[in-house]
This record gives sequence, structure tokens and C-alpha cells, in this order.
Amino acid sequence: MTLTDRLTLGRAVRLALLSLGAIVFLAPYIFMISTAGKAQSEIFSSSLTLIPQTWSYAENFAKAFGQVSMGGLLLNGVIVCGLILLVQVLVAIPCAYAMAKLSFGAARLMMALVMLGLLVPIHATALPLYVAFDRLSVLNSYFALVAPFSISVFAIFLFLQFFRGIPDDLIHAARLDGMSEAGIVARVIVPNAWPAITAFAIFSVVAHWNDLFWPLIVVTNQTYATPPLGLLYFRAAEAGDDYGALMAATLIITLPLVLAFLLAQKRFVEGITMTGLKG
Repeated sequence: MTLTDRLTLGRAVRLALLSLGAIVFLAPYIFMISTAGKAQSEIFSSSLTLIPQTWSYAENFAKAFGQVSMGGLLLNGVIVCGLILLVQVLVAIPCAYAMAKLSFGAARLMMALVMLGLLVPIHATALPLYVAFDRLSVLNSYFALVAPFSISVFAIFLFLQFFRGIPDDLIHAARLDGMSEAGIVARVIVPNAWPAITAFAIFSVVAHWNDLFWPLIVVTNQTYATPPLGLLYFRAAEAGDDYGALMAATLIITLPLVLAFLLAQKRFVEGITMTGLKG
């Protein structure tokens, strides 16, 4: 076997393995799309088919929009995830820049605190946060949904790794031009950090769009319900046994994430790759 044949065989094997992995990961989503188009009797039939025998997409989607306010759920998801991402980036970029490019005595301590912060889950702080928000009378509000996640130690760590790869000469040149540190962050660091920002945005939006734990604690008013919490209201509205309509609602809620990732996948891969190489 020649070298060319070996390379061709290797590429074919890798392609086959990647295709198999893609099918495995996409299987639940494919099954969800299939179920969203089936009638109730077909879902509980003994035969399992991906292609619906009688297409009921219109009926199931109409039920999904009729049982709960899907538009309100999606709007709440956009508002909450957008506010969280905005505050996280505004806080994390200056912090990461200071730790990566400025010399000060507490740099090692701050790095240790960031690493420790990565080990603390939201579940450990949920009870004291709930008690504090209850005493402040801010439950059932966007503030209660956004405030606990306004500082992301993961964002600080990710941007820190990325900023360490930015040449110091670029920053020194900006200082010689008379820029302040805030100006350097806004006009030098941020324009060069869009791959890392995009990568973190995907992580942040996906995590908080799919989060059910915290909204379930602080929200009892359907007006402020996020998409995953809205599915619980959907089931409570006597659609729990109607899996066709429930899968249609789930498809509506997950579709924005899929589209966002498809649009940003190039920047996402670039950001993760560059962060890993420059860390």
C-alpha cells in the first residue's frame, strides 16, 4: 500500500468516525423533530418510525403556541441571556486585562481566587441568594434572574488566557500614543478579542438559555418565565401527555440556539483554538 493510499484510508476512517459521532449526538434532536410532527396515536404505537405517517406539524405547533405564550418565553430568554452576557463581558474584560498585562502585587492572589471561583457551583450559593433576594423583594424580576451571574470567573479565565497572547509591544505603542488603560481596553484589546468574546458568548447563552435550576427558584410569575421554565408551565397546562405538542414547543425553544451556533461557529472554533494555543 502506497503512502497516498494510506493517507486516503486514514481520511476515510476519520470521516466515518466523525459521521458516526455526529449521528449519535444528533439522534435526540432528530427524534424530537420527528415526534413534533406525529399525532398522539402514532407516538404511542408499537412501531418506531422517524418519518410521520400523518404529518401533524401544523396542529402540534398550533397547540404549542396556544397553551403558553411562546413569544413571551422567547423574549424573556433573549432579555435575560443578553443582560447576563453584556454584564459578564463588561466585568470580565477589564479584570482579565489587568491580570494579564498589568503588574501589581495581588495578581497571584486574584488568579487563585479565579481558579477557586471555578470550583463553586451555583447550587452552593442558591439558598443565601434566595433569602437575600426575598428580603430585598426582588423575586419575580429580571434582576433576580441576572444578578447572580453578572460576574463569570470562567469568562475572566478565558479572556486572561487569550490576552496573554496579545503582544506587549502593541500595548506599549498605545501607551506611547497617550492612550489611557481604559482606552487601550476599548480600542486595542476588544477589537482583537472578538474570537474569544464570540466563543464565550456561545457558552454563556447556551448555559443560561437552558438553565432551569435558578429560574425555578426565583420565578413564580409566568410573566418572567424563561424558556425551560415555560415548558413546565406547558405541561401544567394539560399538555404533559401530548408529547407531539410538547416536542413542538421544545423545538421552538431550542431552534434559536442552533441557528446562533451555526452563524457563529467559525468565530467559536477560532476563539477556542486561539485561546488554547496562547494559554
